[in-house]
Amino acid sequence: MSQLLHDIPVRPDCRFFRGDLPCRPNKEHGYMCGDCPVYEPVTKRILLIKLGAIGDVIRTTPLLRRLRQEYPGCYITWLTLTPAILPQQEVEEILKFDYASSLQLQARHFDVAINLDKEKEACALLLKVQAERKFGYTLRPYDGVAWPLNDLADHKYLTGVFDQLSIGNTKPYVQEIFELCGFDFRGEEYVFDTHDDKGYDWRALPPAMAGPRIGLNTGCGDRWTTRLWSTEKWIALIAQLQAAGYAPVLLGGEAEHPRNLELQAATGAAYLGIFPLPQFINLMNQMAGIVTQVTMGMHISIALRKPTILMNNIFNPHEFDLYGRGQLVGPNKQCVCFYRGSCRLGTSCMEDLPAEKVFGAVVESVPFAG
Repeated sequence: MSQLLHDIPVRPDCRFFRGDLPCRPNKEHGYMCGDCPVYEPVTKRILLIKLGAIGDVIRTTPLLRRLRQEYPGCYITWLTLTPAILPQQEVEEILKFDYASSLQLQARHFDVAINLDKEKEACALLLKVQAERKFGYTLRPYDGVAWPLNDLADHKYLTGVFDQLSIGNTKPYVQEIFELCGFDFRGEEYVFDTHDDKGYDWRALPPAMAGPRIGLNTGCGDRWTTRLWSTEKWIALIAQLQAAGYAPVLLGGEAEHPRNLELQAATGAAYLGIFPLPQFINLMNQMAGIVTQVTMGMHISIALRKPTILMNNIFNPHEFDLYGRGQLVGPNKQCVCFYRGSCRLGTSCMEDLPAEKVFGAVVESVPFAG
């Protein structure tokens, strides 16, 4: 679609067209719309609202694969609180959620708009945005309650408001959000940036001859501390890995730094310190397998297609799809603290997850004849 402005052809429907600045083909090659050899008209415009947290944003990325398949030539706009975690080359427009973004989105028209968050601000935006088709959650204007837009969203909505239904759910998160959008889930993988092109120097890591590197993501966040595994058990796991010829590498952020220093001093396991998120992701990509709790690190590990040994107690195990790589391991006794931040029994059942059980899962997931 070409329009004339003072007899100059302009094609605002091209995926490269900016409107406020010269597009990349014009900047790099001097192309203008009238005879541009890389003109690519957008067939559908899609808005995806997934604000946070970071892990949930990561595990929403499989939707990109299906949207590209169902709507060839589409232009995807993703609104989020954490733009840096998204693969910058795989999403045409990434917007940070703020007043300015919300204002301009309400003035635009989309072919498809999807909201996967129950936060009222996200629901309100889906209510106000103009779109031919909408999926997910909206806001009931009368009482301000987040509400399913149609029956496709009912299942995911109900498991989020009733613990009994959440406990009984047997669908992984990714399957749920696919079905919410009217798609069947076919095992689509995450879309993620490994940051291998950044040239990070990892010579401080154990060399290949030291055995397969096993990343140990030792934190669990501060919201659900019932997931925490004791320092003694980490030490026991590290000793078993080292004895079997593996090279354990301690991973974490600022919250895990003191513990990782303690574990390094006690075991000699490699620990390189704290890194910005892109570098941390690339560090994880150097691992042969990763042991983790249900944290951001778990989502990164799955996205990087690493064998993931997932330690879980308080969450529904069906929620997590490891894509056939790795294993989910839980305590030897039934957890009674579903989605609780404190243990009803006083001592977390994670103390009933022996290091030997986690070690066995590592050996099965990352075989090594030392």
